[in-house]
Amino acid sequence: MDMIHIRAVSPPDLTDEVVGRLSGDPCVLNLIVQRDAARNPDGDSIACDVLTGAANDVLHRLRAVQLDQRGSLVIEPVDMAFSGRATEGGRRELGPLSRAPVWEQVEARIRSGGRYPPSFYLYLVVAGMIGSVGIVTNSQILIVAAMVVGPEYGAIVSVALGIDRRHPAMVRSGLAALSAGFLLTMVVTFLFALLIRGFGLQSEAFDLGLRPVSNLINTPNFFSVAVATLAGIVGIVSLTQARTSALLGVFISVTTIPAAADISVSIAFTSWSDVRGSAIQLVVNILVLIVVGTATLKAQRAIWREVGLRRDRDRRLAEEA
Repeated sequence: MDMIHIRAVSPPDLTDEVVGRLSGDPCVLNLIVQRDAARNPDGDSIACDVLTGAANDVLHRLRAVQLDQRGSLVIEPVDMAFSGRATEGGRRELGPLSRAPVWEQVEARIRSGGRYPPSFYLYLVVAGMIGSVGIVTNSQILIVAAMVVGPEYGAIVSVALGIDRRHPAMVRSGLAALSAGFLLTMVVTFLFALLIRGFGLQSEAFDLGLRPVSNLINTPNFFSVAVATLAGIVGIVSLTQARTSALLGVFISVTTIPAAADISVSIAFTSWSDVRGSAIQLVVNILVLIVVGTATLKAQRAIWREVGLRRDRDRRLAEEA
């Protein structure tokens, strides 16, 4: 049974209206009201559980009375609950909408990946260096490891959300973090690749021009776009459904960190055609992920909105009959 837990602090003059909006909803369970029990902010403490499919509507009603501004709202996932007959009415009420994502939670997950502390750049640099070792040793395992370590997908999805929500500051900060992060990664990885070349640490096959890993990275083609498109779709869907295993698959499907690493290695080894191919690969992957991510967010919102409208129409027709 999917549900969320809501904790709220309400100003006393707003409590009756808030409770009225919650108590008449069959999808709201375990409603508890404690008058004058909250401090900082001061007010009445309200707690309830809400079936996930109704959460968007409930949160919209609470924010419509400015409870989030005049008081506070905290949303928590519920890992397990046993409510028996209490949920039957809510499930019948929701129908297919019971599987709808909670958009506030989705956006919170995306925004959490859209923060850029120093560790964001550290992970990018380390991922680039791991990728460079994978390239000069022709090790696909290390390339996969670099993809997993790289945090860039969080910034890419944050840009997509910023475009979807028309939030220019989020778009600018995401693009700035990606630009600065990849530039720093390529500079450090270039110096690391120079060190590898200077000490002759690259594999003999790489020296002889046998570079299957590098060639795979610096050869953008139809499949590059196709994989980035599919990964972009799965990435957004996995975020909306909180599927971390699917999201991990996205990390090891897109050629961003490997392309940045190959640019640096190719410059260090003066393979200029490879530099061009890897640069195209990097730009194509980032652009496709942003465009597809934005489109998938919009499509999912539209689909679930239509499901909700259809449920409302069916309910009105049933009442009229």
